[in-house]
Amino acid sequence: MELIVAATDLTRRSAHVLGRTARLARLLGARVLLVHVIRPPRPGVAGLTRRALRRGARPAALRERLRAAAAPYADVDIECKVIEDAAEVALSSLMRETGAGLLVAGLHRERRVLDLLRLTTLERIVLSVEAPVLIAHRTPAEDYARVLGAVTFSPTCARALSVAARIAPGASMHAIHALQMPLREKLAATEAEVSRTMTEAEMLRTAFCTLPGVPDGLIPPEIVIGGVHEVLRFRMEELGPDLLAMGTHSGRDPRTLGNYTRDMMRAPPTDVLIVKPGPPG
Repeated sequence: MELIVAATDLTRRSAHVLGRTARLARLLGARVLLVHVIRPPRPGVAGLTRRALRRGARPAALRERLRAAAAPYADVDIECKVIEDAAEVALSSLMRETGAGLLVAGLHRERRVLDLLRLTTLERIVLSVEAPVLIAHRTPAEDYARVLGAVTFSPTCARALSVAARIAPGASMHAIHALQMPLREKLAATEAEVSRTMTEAEMLRTAFCTLPGVPDGLIPPEIVIGGVHEVLRFRMEELGPDLLAMGTHSGRDPRTLGNYTRDMMRAPPTDVLIVKPGPPG
């Protein structure tokens, strides 16, 4: 990761993006490209609106705000850039052209009604960008110390753990798999721990641990019976990780987001690393 892109909307939602990116840049010896994207004028509207101008949304003024934000990190090589385009288009093009290895972004702007009807801007960005995306919204007081991977035993989850190990080289690595039992086995007289479904999950876990990219220091993933939300909530409370690593989907269409991934992006319990299918990180 020679270059990390930090995307900020210059609001409190992305207040910790640059701080976390600077900490990662020091750790990895990387450069930083600090980016703010402004939406282009609507068709038929000449230039920026008066309201936008009053808010200091001229590109030159925005660049000055970015430079001011970067000033406290004089020991980090930070370049500032303002782009006028749709966020997902601008960032996917920028990541591809620069070859950046990681995109760091903040929380999405919550719109309760619209969020039910369409993808959020952050979700569109994640689907458009090929590189891993880190949602950084916790105060970056220290490097990541505890990583939890939400795994389905897929290559994408192995890649997520691989990338997590790169950005958190000193962290303890944990993983958990939520196993939903078929109704026939729930009602069976045998113990769930010795059921056919559990046996298959254990075999998948063994194969998963041999996949390329799975960190050497990974504690063998726990297999816990229950729904994904329930299992992850319990483990998050117990472990207290400062980074959650997961794939975009569960082996289905890579152009979509899994429901659990979307839920974690919209209300992340901690910083979240989202990784798409691809070669090991």
